[in-house]
Amino acid sequence: MATWNIDPMHSTIEFKVKHLMITTVTGKFDSFTATVETSDDTFANAAVSFQADVNSISTGIADRDAHLKSDDFFNAESFPTLNFTGTSMTSTGTDTFVLEGDLTIRDITKRVSLNVEFGGVMVDPYGNTKAGFEATGVIKRKEFGLAWDAVTEAGGIVVSDDVRLSLNVQLMKVA
Repeated sequence: MATWNIDPMHSTIEFKVKHLMITTVTGKFDSFTATVETSDDTFANAAVSFQADVNSISTGIADRDAHLKSDDFFNAESFPTLNFTGTSMTSTGTDTFVLEGDLTIRDITKRVSLNVEFGGVMVDPYGNTKAGFEATGVIKRKEFGLAWDAVTEAGGIVVSDDVRLSLNVQLMKVA
């Protein structure tokens, strides 16, 4: 059994959501942890746990970040973390997987699926064994209690329900 931890210096946890249905706003979490346990370096059936600090959310606009941390969205004061626990990692081809698991936001847990591309394993210049992954998926924000909504004067939607997830993850073998 091998244990891997996320390398936050070489990983990004991003989300994208449509604003006014004409542009996309990108945000990210700056503080997160993850542990992956595997039986070998193929990562088939890996056990994955991930946690992000909601107060580290960043869209590049302080007022928008404060709104996202408010009770209209994440309610960071009452629910300071979001959590993901993988339930299965199934190979779908050469270096591709579907990672299924339980995502908890605002104390609401839903099953989600992520498409994962395995970039391989490499030893870095410092002798650390690293593994790389790209994962993508879509969640419905309202299913997790992120229900703030507004409509423009013309009847248009301000923020879409679909949130696209994009995770670029580098893991480091620790045991």
